[in-house]
Amino acid sequence: MKLGPNLHRIGNDIVAAYLVVTDDGITVIDAGLAGHWRDLQQELAALGRPLTDIRGVVLTHGDTDHIGFAERLRRETGVPVYVHAADEARARGTKRYKPAPGSAGSMRPGPTARFLAYSVRKQGWRTTYLTDVVPVADGDVLGLPGSPRIIGLPGHSPGSVAIHVPEAKALFVGDALTTRNVLSGKAGLQPSPFTDDPAQALDVLDKLTQLSDVGWVLPGHGTPWNGNVSTLANEVRSRT
Repeated sequence: MKLGPNLHRIGNDIVAAYLVVTDDGITVIDAGLAGHWRDLQQELAALGRPLTDIRGVVLTHGDTDHIGFAERLRRETGVPVYVHAADEARARGTKRYKPAPGSAGSMRPGPTARFLAYSVRKQGWRTTYLTDVVPVADGDVLGLPGSPRIIGLPGHSPGSVAIHVPEAKALFVGDALTTRNVLSGKAGLQPSPFTDDPAQALDVLDKLTQLSDVGWVLPGHGTPWNGNVSTLANEVRSRT
């Protein structure tokens, strides 16, 4: 789905991944679930672009609902997959996450059932972990289409990042925040569930408020947000 110039989404408000599309190639931001591979192919076909136009995958963190088709894409095309060094073990499947007790928040049967059903439909049960990654760090600017810049946002996981792409006026935030709690159905800017360190996750959001060239804040779960990024941190904190 086209969101704006140079910017496309695959998946939906339950689980999403994104494409930064330029004349020089395509950067994939997050890789959803394994079944989003078909969505990726359909979006590329609609764009008239081959799989070989993809230059790399940048992960906001190493959770299984964000690494989905990354290893398959890496094996088939040889593109690099980038993840923060602190989440490398997570993306490789050698270290499992340990969310803080109670961080899931309230759960409602309907939204939780829809999340689980969608995860099954998109083959969330057949995770293929990464066997090769390129570690990144806070402040890195990657040599990929759109020149994505890494902003370290530890909290949801040790290696969670936001990815700023000024060319697309986009800020990809992964699970640093959400606009839809997939377990409760609650909508609007808010902290993400299943967070390792909820207090830290809120503290680091101030790093985002001084950014320019942001028209889109794009979470891994929920609708895109087009508000003023200078108010983002306080709005998320107000929903705790």
